[in-house]
Amino acid sequence: MADKSIDYAITPAALKDRIVSVLGEQALNVAIALGEVTVTVGPSEYLSVMKLLRDSEGCRFEQLLDLCGVDYSAYGDGIWEGARYAVVSHLISVSLNQRVRVRVFCADDDFPVVPSVNELWNSANWYEREAFDLYGILFEGHTDLRRILTDYGFIGHPFRKDFPLTGHVEMRYDAERKRVIYEPVSIEPRDVTPRIIREENYGGVH
Repeated sequence: MADKSIDYAITPAALKDRIVSVLGEQALNVAIALGEVTVTVGPSEYLSVMKLLRDSEGCRFEQLLDLCGVDYSAYGDGIWEGARYAVVSHLISVSLNQRVRVRVFCADDDFPVVPSVNELWNSANWYEREAFDLYGILFEGHTDLRRILTDYGFIGHPFRKDFPLTGHVEMRYDAERKRVIYEPVSIEPRDVTPRIIREENYGGVH
């Protein structure tokens, strides 16, 4: 039977107030944008906040829908002054019909690391591996943190803003060695100017 003390048709503003009351000073910021609530926390409070959002009455975010990495180094035309890397998660409460976004910034740009939430939600397993593979963000406590999308010998993290579009190495099959080998990229970057071709009488102009 549903708990009549809980409002199941909560507004974003009411959800924000509820989350603020639950998290207190552990949240750096709780904001509403485009009708959605975003909670920003520091790496030291991240795991504690995620537990509270999952277990606290009025929150009950039982499911983690998505988790991804973000590289802010080129955000806002290069005027970003905060930490470079962040992890963003989307949580949903099926029982209360509400959603929240959680963002945590990594304390060190040179060695980005945050706690793993895989013990709280099993769905975080592959999401955290993907963020590690593509952004190089480490998840402390993850029991199987290894690449998931790139090859075993891949160098670098391709979603970082400073990763070259051509990559660092290219692979090909060597018939003499009878195996795949890796070599420095031989592609020369070039700018392509698109050609605009319009049919005769395009747009009704004669």
